[in-house]
Amino acid sequence: MEYKDYYKLLGVPRTASDAEIKAAYRKLAKKYHPDRNTETGAEDKFKDISEAYEVLRDADKRAAYDQLGANWKAGQQFRPPPGWSGGGDADMGGDFSDFFQTLFGGGFFDDRSADMGGFSGFGAQRPRRGADHQASIRIPLSEAYHGGERVLRMSGDGGERQIKVRIPAGVRDGQRIRLGGQGARGSNGQSGDLYLKVDIQPDPRFELDDGDVRYTLPITPWEAALGAKVPVETLGGSIKLTVPAGARSGQTLRLKGRGLPAHGGRPAGDQLVELRVAVPPAKTDDDRKAMQALAEHFSGFDPRG
Repeated sequence: MEYKDYYKLLGVPRTASDAEIKAAYRKLAKKYHPDRNTETGAEDKFKDISEAYEVLRDADKRAAYDQLGANWKAGQQFRPPPGWSGGGDADMGGDFSDFFQTLFGGGFFDDRSADMGGFSGFGAQRPRRGADHQASIRIPLSEAYHGGERVLRMSGDGGERQIKVRIPAGVRDGQRIRLGGQGARGSNGQSGDLYLKVDIQPDPRFELDDGDVRYTLPITPWEAALGAKVPVETLGGSIKLTVPAGARSGQTLRLKGRGLPAHGGRPAGDQLVELRVAVPPAKTDDDRKAMQALAEHFSGFDPRG
């Protein structure tokens, strides 16, 4: 099994802040996302940087990973040190590497964080309800919008089983999904519950803000000046957005109800579209002449005045 240098994969130093790690991930994810990049190897690269971000964005995982030290090099054969206990996270059956699973797999549950639900030890005489368990489930933003189903592998109580999980449309980041009776078995036959904390992975196109999503839309100077109908991506597909005449770079337009659907008493979110005026490059003589003519025509305009 080869060691993975997560800092090198994201192109950040080991001292990088959370903000620097997030910015590096968003830049690389946008470049290598399979929906945008069809080059050979792009999908594998996207998986690698997603795995790196999964570790470095989480304070506990990052601290455990840093315990390995800075002397390892990517590609070296790796075995965890004796007594390694850096993982214990949920195994969600995703596309993580053997290296990740070895460090952080550790079975489906992290018993250190479980709510023991009244459990009083193996020597208890009175029948007890089984312990509740907690784990996290990582889903893409598209699944939070549309909803869906997952089949998860769960190990415990001497075996492994599969359970189906329904992801409700509109679920928010950090919310919990309760699976009744899917926790530990109790001595009275009543099992505890499993609580899955939803972790919505960053999307290269949209920035999630609770139920709202933020999106940056590049427009041309003439679209900004004259107004136009331009295509804009939303979680539900592409639509036409009306850019008003005289629009400014940095201006935000609101698309009502185009964020995450209503769920759990929370209303549907909106999509906030930030306009960014993109200036065309003046590469040729004709380009420069056109720009010069424009400058002369608007000689009285002073954007700093």
